[in-house]
Amino acid sequence: MAPTYPFSETDGLTLDPTYERLRHDEPVSRVTYPYGGEGWLVTTYDETKFVLGDPRFSRARTVGQDVPRMQPLIAPGGSILTHDGEDHSRMRRLVSKAFTVRRIEELRPRAQQITDELLDRLDNPGDLVEGFSMPFPITVICELLGVPFEDRDEFRMWSNQVLSTVGGHTPEEAMHGMMKLHAYFTELVAKRRANPTDDLMGALVVARDNDDRLSEEELVRFGITLLVAGHETTANMIANSVVALFEHPDDMKQLRENPEKLPNAVEELLRYIPLGSGAGFPRIATEDVQVGNALVKEGDAVLVVVSSANRDAAVYANADELDLDREVGQHLQFGHGIHFCLGSQLARMELQVALGTLLRRMPGLRLAEPVEFRKGSLVRGPVRLVVAH
Repeated sequence: MAPTYPFSETDGLTLDPTYERLRHDEPVSRVTYPYGGEGWLVTTYDETKFVLGDPRFSRARTVGQDVPRMQPLIAPGGSILTHDGEDHSRMRRLVSKAFTVRRIEELRPRAQQITDELLDRLDNPGDLVEGFSMPFPITVICELLGVPFEDRDEFRMWSNQVLSTVGGHTPEEAMHGMMKLHAYFTELVAKRRANPTDDLMGALVVARDNDDRLSEEELVRFGITLLVAGHETTANMIANSVVALFEHPDDMKQLRENPEKLPNAVEELLRYIPLGSGAGFPRIATEDVQVGNALVKEGDAVLVVVSSANRDAAVYANADELDLDREVGQHLQFGHGIHFCLGSQLARMELQVALGTLLRRMPGLRLAEPVEFRKGSLVRGPVRLVVAH
């Protein structure tokens, strides 16, 4: 029987050393996943990029199937995350206009305003997660989508259930969270149909691309995907970045004294920090494909570990070290290929605003309590991050 995956429980921002051994000895290996049995695990940069970019590895083939995976939930249909080919292209065209560099830059002053208001209210000492890193991207994505901010406690609870892995919420709780999110967005879409608005959900309701438009189910799934991905990943990335800088005080000092280095520093933090707790979403091979050292057979599941790929010494010298002056190039934190993260520019802007403002406004920023990280979730991040300033 193939080794059980994950190899160990996640430990803060530390990567299991098994990844380094696999990158060197067996970049594509067989493992047994928490759900769905055996599949392939890809740990190197080149092979990860190959799998993410090759259309012979299908996300659509996972829909409704008990495939090898990290989460208890079986992938439902209708989401941009589970479409391939023209279906995926149609959905992406309809929403990508909201995430252009120009549109995101127009949001920067509002993001700065939200940041300043939250930091004005932060206790000293105070919990940076509840006081800033979580409400900041939630406020931004709520305003962008047109989701009432006052519902945040409910959809945070539901998204935590949906993002659970082994050791987190039960499969029943994960399904409950998905059903609640589905019902919530079904009602929101109905409201937008009756009373059109100029927010993103309102625009998607009336959006057309020639004769294409989003079906009701696609609209609902799109809303869920954008809301969950739009706050969970960025919120945890902000908090993780602060932890990483606390662990590298010389880098924090350098960044505070040279704020012009922030955009490149954000890219290096994105490369360095293992945001995911393990392998990403499964893909199914639609024909036999040679991937590195392995012949992947038609019907086999393949999962990539982006955090391991981003630490590949064949691509990055001293890959396990944080180097804010590094020429990062194309890290894989946002993925690659047709499923490259739609919100990457939004996340970059939010990280630049959040970290830049923290460093500028709080020159004495320091850790006030030991950091406790969450367990049993697809996304790593502190439960609490108590800081003094």
